[in-house]
Amino acid sequence: MASPMEQFEIKPLLPLEIGGVDISFTNSSLFMGIAVACAALFLAFSMRRASVIPGTAQSLAEMIYELVGGILQENVGPEGKRFFPLIFSIFMFVAFGNVLGLFPYSFTFTSHVSAVGSIALLALIINVIVGIKAHGFGWLHTFCPKGSPAIAIPILIPIEIFSFLSKPFSLTVRLAANMTVGHVMLKVIAGFVVMLGLAGGILPLFFDCLLVGFELGIGLLQAYIFTILSCVYLGDALHEH
Repeated sequence: MASPMEQFEIKPLLPLEIGGVDISFTNSSLFMGIAVACAALFLAFSMRRASVIPGTAQSLAEMIYELVGGILQENVGPEGKRFFPLIFSIFMFVAFGNVLGLFPYSFTFTSHVSAVGSIALLALIINVIVGIKAHGFGWLHTFCPKGSPAIAIPILIPIEIFSFLSKPFSLTVRLAANMTVGHVMLKVIAGFVVMLGLAGGILPLFFDCLLVGFELGIGLLQAYIFTILSCVYLGDALHEH
């Protein structure tokens, strides 16, 4: 029986190396592209015949639009509207990445720290740029709040910097760990179905089917949480405390 961790192995599909750097097109790259394509096709299909009385597909697209818009409004405020394309893209990319990973023979790129961490790091860099643009270099007071006792500053600044830099780490670990654990459970239980055969494997098969539905909910929930935290961090950059 194959190891449950084998499903997370990154395999080169088009090997390529430039200057000693491996930039091969991998199964992870492939499913990232598929996630982007599926999200674009879903939105294009949903809004191809937009009407005042929406159909099922249009209603779903509008619901996602309003969901992301509501998250931005609640955590960033009216000035967050200009960041809607970025936050909406992050939500769709993560959500489709999580959902695609549930299909047989697919690859869950959101289970990899490198993939998720890149998005989280991008969000952090944007937060720094937005904070400095909104408040100038006075934004650096974030690491040393006004009114802090002078004696506490040497300790306070490193703690605040560490806390700030840990934001992408928390985003990454939460999402990657949830996706990894869930898919390992699916693989292990599916292995019992194969081992026990048709008669004895009915119960594990039923449980595995329930777990797929549970994992679907977890995948969408994790995309929602990832989006909320991205907005919270963006709101902190725009509004000094």
